[in-house]
Amino acid sequence: MNQYYLLGRSGLRVSRLALGTMNFGVDGFHKAYGKTAEEAEPIFRAYVEAGGNFIDTADFYTAGESERILGGLIKKMGNRERMVLTGKFTNSIDPSDPNASGNGRKHIVRAVEASLKRLGTDYLDLYLLHTWDRITPVEEVVRTLDDLVRAGKIRHGGLSDTPAWYAARAQSYAEAHAMSPLVTVQLPYSLVTRDIEAEFVPMAQNLGMGVMVWSPIASGLLTGKYKRSGDGLDGSGRLTNPEVGGAPVSEHNWQVVEALESVAADLGRSMAQVAINWVATQPGVASVVMGASSAGQVESNMAALDFEIPADARRRLNEVSAVPAALPYAMFTPEYQSWIVSPGLGIGDKPAGYHEPVYNGVKA
Repeated sequence: MNQYYLLGRSGLRVSRLALGTMNFGVDGFHKAYGKTAEEAEPIFRAYVEAGGNFIDTADFYTAGESERILGGLIKKMGNRERMVLTGKFTNSIDPSDPNASGNGRKHIVRAVEASLKRLGTDYLDLYLLHTWDRITPVEEVVRTLDDLVRAGKIRHGGLSDTPAWYAARAQSYAEAHAMSPLVTVQLPYSLVTRDIEAEFVPMAQNLGMGVMVWSPIASGLLTGKYKRSGDGLDGSGRLTNPEVGGAPVSEHNWQVVEALESVAADLGRSMAQVAINWVATQPGVASVVMGASSAGQVESNMAALDFEIPADARRRLNEVSAVPAALPYAMFTPEYQSWIVSPGLGIGDKPAGYHEPVYNGVKA
């Protein structure tokens, strides 16, 4: 079933499951699991034929090859206007040039022009700051994105992997100066990576930014492909390859994996489908970026929203994946809040028959 959400406070309709194309291409940092153009085509076709319209790429992916392959596939299928095409900027394209990376105006303008050329299109539907560079003033980023919208180079701007305060400052600055609002913030989120819930989700909900989720299956950990092996793990993939971010798995994460395996078995679904469903149906989440290494994986992942996780199963997953809230967030629980507003006093509750007082025809 095709499902589309409005992205943030915009009129842009996007698939609840987006296709990530970090593995389109066999060059650059992501080449270890890259796909040639011939291998990428059935993945792209399977997604489009299933009704997907939201494509995620970046100039950094496979050293620009992801964009070139995507551009060729879109041209071949003749479906540019049906696609919501997302690009990103930040990472270095020339280590010898200090202005060929980061989030300054000079690099953003050069980066978007280069991406448009590789993709073979004259505009991007969504253009994201890829990663906070810690130095560029947020005002410069927002003004540059607004200029690109006005110039017709992009339709909407957004952010990826920034602090919550930075995203909030960016959106507030855009609103205060009547600039194009940022419609999304893209962040890592999964049953084993729930850090964004404390601040990012309420920030996005309050400021009109739809959350785009990446790594919903935690680099494959939540698919069941890895098994415990002493102090390590068995399996083939990113987690066992130090070149692409291999990392140890905590005892807490193994407990999540075991609970997810049990829930998936009870539901007659794959672990990946349940993990994706859980993320996609969490508060504030507008779209989930899924990767795929085959057309079959696309078809399986696209079916992740064809069922509901029962309340008791969701409760089990929530409990096993929960992590203690850090201060000051631990103070915002109902238990702590009862010290501020006593429920016994009924504060905030209006008695039956209550009418707001009116003075000179105006409600107080």
